[in-house]
Amino acid sequence: MSTLDADTDAVASLYPFLSTSDGDVDAVLDEVRKSTEDKAREIMGLREQVKSRYRAEIVACASAMAARFAAGGRLLTFGNGGSSTDAQDLASLFLSPGRSARPLPAIGLTSDIAVVTALSNDIGFDVVFARQIGAFGRRGDIAVGLSTSGNSANLLGAFAEAAQRGLLTVGIAGDKGGRMAESEHVDHLFVVPSASVHRIQEAQTTLYHALWEMTLMALGSGGAADVPGDPR
Repeated sequence: MSTLDADTDAVASLYPFLSTSDGDVDAVLDEVRKSTEDKAREIMGLREQVKSRYRAEIVACASAMAARFAAGGRLLTFGNGGSSTDAQDLASLFLSPGRSARPLPAIGLTSDIAVVTALSNDIGFDVVFARQIGAFGRRGDIAVGLSTSGNSANLLGAFAEAAQRGLLTVGIAGDKGGRMAESEHVDHLFVVPSASVHRIQEAQTTLYHALWEMTLMALGSGGAADVPGDPR
């Protein structure tokens, strides 16, 4: 099978209505509806799996993050590609949560393109996050890395640097966790069990929003020990 044929099959599997060739608008719209419903059911089921698997871990991680923030710690987030956008979103959630919530110090390590490109060009892309953690990270801070595969070398290096410096490390991965699942430098690991990048990122977004909300609840109720036991 050629690359073009493989790409065509992949697109058809994601969007079957695009291959409808009979010109029937109603049939196309019906396929769109079915495709959307199937994807919605898939992500709902996946989110439920993550919640069931990591209920206690979400509570423990949020409690640990709240304790770090309460002691003056900061959040450092990082990821590649679409995960870099999620990392920036996570930092923004803590830094600018709206008028009804407490803002907390957070830095997205992919936000400064001058720093990212300088480190990538002058030293190498594998150290683009580790070098920033080495410069900004302090004992008591929090490092959260996101990856759909769990295999990104620059995330693994960042976790190693963060662990050496006494940061709390949180990994959010997909599929089977990849090399991140094998790392001794990740304190809390969350793996979305799917081979679909699309569904992984959707579930990861829900997961880190839950971590954010639980952390704020812990801080708002007087301390990390007061985090409730049910992250719903």
